[in-house]
Amino acid sequence: MTNSPNVLMLISDQHSKHHLGCYGDSLVRTPHLDRLASEGMRFDDAYTASPVCVPSRMSFMSCRRPSATRVWNNHHLLHSGIPTWAHSLGAAGIDTALIGRMHFNGPDQRHGFGERPLGEYGAIHPGAPRVGKLFTAIPTSTTGQCREAVEIAGAGSTSYQAMDELVAARTCDWLRTRAESEIPFAAVSGFLLPHCPFIAPPDLFDYYYDRVDIPEQPGAESQPAAVVNFRRNRGILDPPLPEERVRVARAAYFGMCEHLDRQIGKILDCLDETGLADNTLVIYVSDHGEMAGEHGCWWKSNYYEGSVGVPMVARWPGEISPGSSSREICNLMDLGVTLTDLMQAPALPQADGHSLLKTLRSQDDPDRPGETYSEHGSTPNDAPSRMIRRGKWKLTKYADDTAPILFDLDADPGELHDLGEDPGHTQTRDELLRAVFDGWDPAFVSAESARLQADMDLLSSWGRIVAEPTPDSLPVPENVEDIDLR
Repeated sequence: MTNSPNVLMLISDQHSKHHLGCYGDSLVRTPHLDRLASEGMRFDDAYTASPVCVPSRMSFMSCRRPSATRVWNNHHLLHSGIPTWAHSLGAAGIDTALIGRMHFNGPDQRHGFGERPLGEYGAIHPGAPRVGKLFTAIPTSTTGQCREAVEIAGAGSTSYQAMDELVAARTCDWLRTRAESEIPFAAVSGFLLPHCPFIAPPDLFDYYYDRVDIPEQPGAESQPAAVVNFRRNRGILDPPLPEERVRVARAAYFGMCEHLDRQIGKILDCLDETGLADNTLVIYVSDHGEMAGEHGCWWKSNYYEGSVGVPMVARWPGEISPGSSSREICNLMDLGVTLTDLMQAPALPQADGHSLLKTLRSQDDPDRPGETYSEHGSTPNDAPSRMIRRGKWKLTKYADDTAPILFDLDADPGELHDLGEDPGHTQTRDELLRAVFDGWDPAFVSAESARLQADMDLLSSWGRIVAEPTPDSLPVPENVEDIDLR
């Protein structure tokens, strides 16, 4: 065990892989993540198991798909009887720690982590209030998927920025305590940014405001019906968002990406200062992306690359070739399996993920499946849906009357030409459709979601009256908010 490397996972919230310098963005400044990529490996075809926060994260922790965890939306709880990779590593004698955000719902705020040096604002029982108010100058709806979440944007300081700064500081404090230990660790530093509300530090907002490009907002006639439904159901189709609101929100989003990068830079510097860098596998990922106006869409919850694709960068001195990249089709569910493989920990039962250890070492791995899946649950606005990425093809199907969406990502990386109803691609479409429905029952997803909602309604009613803050409930700081809406 003492020969195992340490592991530090850096996980952000809602960071599109399209907006990092190391992924080709010439505008958004991410020098610290770019440095991590230059010293390690960049994954170009990494995906989330679900393009929404909680289902994605619970699949990341359990290495099981949402239909196996029965976590399909942000209100669902991961059952404490489902093991996570933190349980596995702990059973192997590895010290595990969660610092900041993971978005666990319910009374179990650890799910296998041995310690939690810093909690988070949402570490509460369902129905119970946070310890303090997230925002005073803007509505909390700006954190969600509705039109005003784009229309209300600007510059300033928020509790989200304050938490990320605290995560970076507490991570560095914790790393200093580990510098002389012979026991390997696996820690997660969880950040809130660049999740909306779209409010960026003033210096960064001002830098990006005159530099951002404004994506085209396509008309309904030029997009797949399922995408039109996505935009209509969230109030951003008709009328289209004014160009100025798009500019302001994008400038803020880009500034939030850079603010996040600054925090990560502090941690990377701390790894160097403590001497831990040489024996620590550092992995940066986000739980899902952010459309930021691409294809006329915002937020996540769809299957465009900006939403379902995720940045994934890994550095491991002496093992990962500096400046390398991989086109291995992979998923956040693969990471926990990779860690148990790396640290010779007990295998996770019923895992849907596959180890990336050989890929990290630039070795061929015949056991890799060459495909991956993502799914979204039943909501008032969306039918259950599922995506498969296999080779150059990506197919999405919603369990409604809309046609499947098919893209050839080699020929059409911008996902502008839907081939789902093209007669020349019938065979490919049908093969991928069969794969999508293999092991996925959208009727079960809808029915089970309704049952879970009934349970949650009662638990939340109890929580509003009885529940106390958990030991991991992080109070929202006072006097940090100074918002200038633009």
